[in-house]
Amino acid sequence: MVNQAEQQVSSVIANGHAPQAAELAEKSERIAAFLDRHGYSALLLSRHENIAWATAGQVEARVALGSEAAVTSLLITREGRKYYLAPENEGPRLAAEEFAGLDYEPVLYPWYESAAPHLKKLTGGKSFASDAATADATQVNLGSLRAPLLPTEINRLRALGRDTADATVSVLESLEPGVTEYEMAARTSAALLERGIAPTVLLMGTDDRIRKYKHAVPRKGVLEHYGMVNLCARKWGLVVSITRFVHFGSVPKELAASFTHAAQINAELLHATRPGATSAAIFAVAKKAYAAAGVPEEIERHHQGGPCGYVERDWVITPHGEQTVALPQAFAYNPSLRGAKAEDTVLVTKDGVEVLTGTPSLPVIESEVGGKIYRAAGVLVK
Repeated sequence: MVNQAEQQVSSVIANGHAPQAAELAEKSERIAAFLDRHGYSALLLSRHENIAWATAGQVEARVALGSEAAVTSLLITREGRKYYLAPENEGPRLAAEEFAGLDYEPVLYPWYESAAPHLKKLTGGKSFASDAATADATQVNLGSLRAPLLPTEINRLRALGRDTADATVSVLESLEPGVTEYEMAARTSAALLERGIAPTVLLMGTDDRIRKYKHAVPRKGVLEHYGMVNLCARKWGLVVSITRFVHFGSVPKELAASFTHAAQINAELLHATRPGATSAAIFAVAKKAYAAAGVPEEIERHHQGGPCGYVERDWVITPHGEQTVALPQAFAYNPSLRGAKAEDTVLVTKDGVEVLTGTPSLPVIESEVGGKIYRAAGVLVK
């Protein structure tokens, strides 16, 4: 069944109308204000997250999945002209499948030549900005332009979170002792891809490797008692993160206690994520929560997450971070200790926290902070 977010994207392709029209207009206004504020003649977008953001999730122009650069670039001028620059051999597909219904003019060139001469002509040789290293351009970070999220983006994030959570549960429930970490990664990839979702991070850990390594990339581990499915997934340019665990036989008391602590730290982080809160202030909350759990050293062993959306993390909380929360905004925190971790993607609005990757069929740990209940996933016991 086609979900609401897919229908909205398809309607833009078909007739240029639907809620995305307002989203596209808002993106254009943010870019125009950015150009005016800094005095640039144009903005060149080459990174996939910014291309997807500017086109309301319609354009997915990567060919190499491991690359952040697309096979096309967008040029948006201060006067409001919009172009996509690409090799001629990419032109037909881009026109038919990516830019249909969008008001971008194609600028094509032979695959063995460069876009540079066209950029110089289109910008009139004036100073322009680029989100990637580009000759004659000032490189800029556009993370601040992508926040706060718009209603249509939130709809797409909800759909992605729900489908990613369903895929994760299906994999977790399929696991049995004897499965290799490579098989776990293959099952996870298949479950995502059949839903039209691309995996961007696949961390599959088993038994001692979960306790030893924060980033347990698939290796030669074979599941005996304890397995971890940890992933990031992308669709419409948006990204969500989720981690879930399975244990065969009763969970050791120390490990169960670690999950309780991780859930409490996660709750403290979510409760501290308020409008205008700084990266440093939220980090201080995390540090205090780890100390209260009796493991102050654990915060040094892995980053604690932060806001997300069009990349896995727009920024992570740090002791001196100056970035601020701009609601509505998506966040993925990942507090961990002693082989346990709490990680979901949530939407934070002025009304509170909505878990986008919730898995209600799996065990849930409830934690209270300031009179509010926050939920994190527990371990599936088989």
